[in-house]
Amino acid sequence: MTETQEQVRAHQDHPAQDGLYLVLISVHGLIRGQHLELGRDADTGGQVLYVVELLRALAAHPKVARVDLLTRQIHDSRIDSSYAQAQEPLADVPNAQIIRLPAGPDEYLPKESLWPHLDSFSDHAMAYLRQQDRLPDVIHSHYADAGYAGVRLALQLGVPLVHTGHSLGRSKRQSLLASGESERRLEEKYQISHRIRVEEDILSVASLVVASTRDEIDSQYGMYDWANPERMRVIPPGVNLARFDPAPHPAPAIVPALARFLREPERPPILALSRPDERKNIAGLIHAYGQSPALQTRANLVIVAGNREDIRDMPVGPRHVLTEILLLLDRYDLYGRVAYPRHHQPDDVPDLYRWAAGLRGVFINPALTEPFGLTLIEAAACGLPILATEDGGPRDIIANCHNGLLIDPLNTGEIGQKLLNILNDGERWQQYAHNGIAGVRQHYTWQAHVEKYLAALDELPLTAPLAADLTASSERQVSAHRLLFLGARLLDPPPAPGQLEELVATLHRKRRQVALGLVTTRPLHELLALLKQRRLAIPEMLITRAGTQIHYGAGLTRDRAWSRHIGVNWQGDRVYDLLAETPGIRLASRSNQGFYAIHAFMDQEFAGLAGLEDQLHQQDIPARVVRIHAQEFLIVPQRASMGFAMRYVANQLDIGLDQVLVVGSARADLDLLGGNILAAQIGREIAEDQLPEDIYPCNADDLTGVMEAINHYQFLEE
Repeated sequence: MTETQEQVRAHQDHPAQDGLYLVLISVHGLIRGQHLELGRDADTGGQVLYVVELLRALAAHPKVARVDLLTRQIHDSRIDSSYAQAQEPLADVPNAQIIRLPAGPDEYLPKESLWPHLDSFSDHAMAYLRQQDRLPDVIHSHYADAGYAGVRLALQLGVPLVHTGHSLGRSKRQSLLASGESERRLEEKYQISHRIRVEEDILSVASLVVASTRDEIDSQYGMYDWANPERMRVIPPGVNLARFDPAPHPAPAIVPALARFLREPERPPILALSRPDERKNIAGLIHAYGQSPALQTRANLVIVAGNREDIRDMPVGPRHVLTEILLLLDRYDLYGRVAYPRHHQPDDVPDLYRWAAGLRGVFINPALTEPFGLTLIEAAACGLPILATEDGGPRDIIANCHNGLLIDPLNTGEIGQKLLNILNDGERWQQYAHNGIAGVRQHYTWQAHVEKYLAALDELPLTAPLAADLTASSERQVSAHRLLFLGARLLDPPPAPGQLEELVATLHRKRRQVALGLVTTRPLHELLALLKQRRLAIPEMLITRAGTQIHYGAGLTRDRAWSRHIGVNWQGDRVYDLLAETPGIRLASRSNQGFYAIHAFMDQEFAGLAGLEDQLHQQDIPARVVRIHAQEFLIVPQRASMGFAMRYVANQLDIGLDQVLVVGSARADLDLLGGNILAAQIGREIAEDQLPEDIYPCNADDLTGVMEAINHYQFLEE
């Protein structure tokens, strides 16, 4: 057994004794342990309930020692102060807690606005996890934004990433285009292309993808280039049977609020419960009801679409949906037949299902697409037959439970007719109600979910967690409490006379305060030659070959722990052979290859690096492509990057990222910038409006920009 395999075994044996430590990540929305504000907005829906229920269910299992749910910390007078609480233990499950971390501005933001702040969230999450007495055994991300953070954490820590998509960008894009949305609006509102690129990256890293249905794997993940069905498992979510059951309960408090809308409140209700989101297709349901006089005579329509005070004060998406609801009610003159209450509480939801079942009504989910459909199994558990969109997860639910019918969400005539078919057939209604109760108890409990989930974790491949190299640490001799990293391109071409000397003299005077590091895509010997040409002493830290090598001081002590960390599953020979066989690519000589970096050049006519990345993924080679120049690139291990290496060095030296300044000069240096580090860019290779908002654009185009950045951040002040 190799040294790395022994490390892996030691790590995996330890949790077996003490129980698993699991970390869940769900960034957006409003998450707390009690009194969930479901339906408040588009970001506080089924996913929030899912992750909180999963947190509880996992923590209750005897094989699990601890579960942390990481989410975003919010200080905003418009929402409850509980979302600002940094740590929230769950009173009913002592080994579970919600950890809230800063990410961007204090106020509550929609998920589409969180992308620029996810590096900061990731850095805060890394700092939190490194403070714990052990590394997590698994990181489990939920949705694309958390997946972005999960990828960064998993690669830096060397632990497996599990991912649940909840909804997917390509599927969402397809459905919204079919409903009449324009490409331009999808980009402006949802940043859909960026989300899809992130989802591809997540699929390339994740050891396990948890899907709710077989259709999700085949139809939705099947649209992704880097989806691997062998890494996917269908593990349906559960329902809390203590809350959702068919036993008679007192009429819910919301019923009087519904009755004031309805002339004949004793009629069977067609119940729709969702966020006021255009993808939920509430308008399509009203069209179906309004176009069917027979349906209006047979049943009432009850639309519970979140909570509202004044529609005019709501965000544009919900405001548009709710305004359209009111206009359609007026268009079809549905007053007295449609209820649309302004408020409901989470505790009203199971009572609403039971109330509708008691009147022999139907629950409907007419969404354009539905990855799973948690409300469907909730309604089924309460004995309420269902109709649901044929696009997505409801196909599996109805196939398992045999408790309703699928509908084409764009066919209003079909929706109306199938509602009538169930409402007018008492025997069928009764059979669907009975089947739903039995089917949920067989297929959709949290206990069953957790057993399947833990069994899937047992099948994950061995990984080597990141551990400190004590020998290397003892040889570092870096005593400063701040770090300044410079992109080595700042030294080439030669600086103007006096610039370099002034910078070196300034840093020498502050040597007890600030340690200097250089970062480059070039190999160590080329950087040393450049330092010799510039008559510079070797600085305290050198990160070379795009983050695959770290050396310290004049003795050039190599960080062996970092090398072992990035070397896990590295297949350099296979990468070399793949490039050698690829037309349009010329490999650098063997003597110029790195142990963890394959160096190559592209011909002018070469199609591009995206296809090469696809080939690496198709051959199951965990690697990333790093462009050096237009026709020159490296392929390095997936865990290696200049930004990750810099963060690793800061952690090993016990220096916070807010005490690290990085000054870059090239597009490749963007890997270093962002997150919680102090960052600046020299030159105009990247337009200022394309820089992450926290990066300072230096006015100087040469080495004097370093001093400008130092002064901007007051980096040398005590």
